[in-house]
Amino acid sequence: MEDVKQRCVFEMKKLVSLFIDGKRIEVEENTTILEAAKRINIDIPHLCYDENLSIWGGCRVCVVEVEGRKDLVASCSTFVEDKMVIRTNTKRVKEAREVILELLLTRCQEDCRFCQKSEKCKLKELAYKLGIKKIRFEKRKERYPKEVNISFIRDPKRCILCGKCIRVCHQIQAVGVIDFVFRGEKTKVSTFFNKRLDNLECTSCGQCILVCPTGALSEKEEVDFVWEAIFNPKKFVIVEVAPAVRVSLGEEFDLGGGTLVTKKLPSVLRRLGFDRVFDTQFAADLTIVEEASELIERIKKGKRLPLITSCSPAWVKYLEHFFPHLRDYLSTCKSPQQMFGAIAKTYYAQKIKIHPKNIIVVSVMPCVAKKFEARRKEMVSSFLWWKNKLNLKEEDKFFDVDFVLTTRELAKMVKERGIDFVNLEEEEFDSPLGISTGAAVIFGVTGGVMEAALRTAYEVVTGKTLEKLEFEIVRGMRGIKKAEINLNGMNLKVAVAHGLSWAKVLLEEVKEGKSPYHFIEVMACPGGCLGGGGQPIPTNLEIRKKRAQSLYKEDKNKPIRKSHQNPAIIALYKEFLKSPLSKKAHMLLHTSYVERGRY
Repeated sequence: MEDVKQRCVFEMKKLVSLFIDGKRIEVEENTTILEAAKRINIDIPHLCYDENLSIWGGCRVCVVEVEGRKDLVASCSTFVEDKMVIRTNTKRVKEAREVILELLLTRCQEDCRFCQKSEKCKLKELAYKLGIKKIRFEKRKERYPKEVNISFIRDPKRCILCGKCIRVCHQIQAVGVIDFVFRGEKTKVSTFFNKRLDNLECTSCGQCILVCPTGALSEKEEVDFVWEAIFNPKKFVIVEVAPAVRVSLGEEFDLGGGTLVTKKLPSVLRRLGFDRVFDTQFAADLTIVEEASELIERIKKGKRLPLITSCSPAWVKYLEHFFPHLRDYLSTCKSPQQMFGAIAKTYYAQKIKIHPKNIIVVSVMPCVAKKFEARRKEMVSSFLWWKNKLNLKEEDKFFDVDFVLTTRELAKMVKERGIDFVNLEEEEFDSPLGISTGAAVIFGVTGGVMEAALRTAYEVVTGKTLEKLEFEIVRGMRGIKKAEINLNGMNLKVAVAHGLSWAKVLLEEVKEGKSPYHFIEVMACPGGCLGGGGQPIPTNLEIRKKRAQSLYKEDKNKPIRKSHQNPAIIALYKEFLKSPLSKKAHMLLHTSYVERGRY
């Protein structure tokens, strides 16, 4: 009914007729000139505009001429009017854009050759398109220090004050740790009292990196450390690859958005020199078995509900900062990345008879917050498990996961080695930690963890076979999705949120004691992991949808589509963990959370 109402409102909108570069077009009122031009395939250059963020009109690169108006107007913030005549490419417009762009170029004080975003820099791209051959203005001399933290780098010397990072942090993620400070020439993007981001409520989600048009924001690269490990003959280097990477890595090699490259991944990773190539989806299946068991236990014993998923590290950090008193609602299950690291350095280390200190675990993730997660002090369970067995000392301590690469970093490694990714032969992941199900595949999309957990929980509780595996009701890109599932006579109420501003809505209900749900899935990034801060640029709504479609396609084509039926997971419990939620499982696969401050 709500959709019908929205459609009726849309149909009742007044249409206006106007001309853009001589072409007549009819559009709804309250449409911007930039949006109207797009509909007739006229591309107006822009920098600060983003269809998912509020209109700001700060950079002025998108200026156009409107007949009857003395000044040029910003097309991204000017709404169309009936009989308006617009020209987007006159001599005056061209000259104005050139001056504006040159002034913006004076703000970026660093050499493009050494910029992580050199290939995808929107500022550089526009300079080329507009034919900028020189800068007539003196470069700015302010020298703001670069900030390097666990997850990413903030370089104010490359900032052009487009404000995108501020808007995504405030509007999409509801965190708001950055904003404009000072005025005039001294304006800059900064934090509260200019504190470091890792001393604030920043969740390391990386959404600011995705929208930043220059190299002012980028991930902290670990590529050199990984090469060093690969080239060290004393180290046995294992790599795990997250579900969302298989539908995004191809974009870095000019394949279409959402192209599935699942079987090219083992091939390219072996060529890079990794000793074993495994799949994080194995650990995703393991996470589902543990998390579904935890949900069932909480329901049966009347423990604290709703159970809220914990596999998104930026989401977990958000809760620890803003709602620390709700920590007990979080699932104690580690994320698949961390479960994999713990199993690789215990169960698998025993199997291959290699000392865990000589095993290096590298994960390839769509996420920059995973770098932070891998360095949480709690993520050393494999060391604690071996400590007494091998008489290890505190100085021998090692993390479960050693290095985290984003999808973009993996692409750089492939390009460094000159590998023809597009024409690579297809190969399979290694066993046993490379075996996975369709349920694990959809971990990469919003609603996927919920859907995978329901497939297992339903069959464990009812003892019946679930005939229809697709839970379409929790699919899609709506901010919050709600559903009710009959679980052996119980009406199980669930909710799914992606993007921290939507997560906040659900948490407020929990906080006030008004939440009707038994189970909640939260992903920090819009679209879920496929929209993570470590993904190829651009990552927009259209591309997110294509990636989601590919993940659902792979799930449908998998021979096994339920986590509890994964033969490698069954063997893991039989040979090592004994049962879900066992003492050993709790030690290696579960964790705890901390209260973080507000500043």
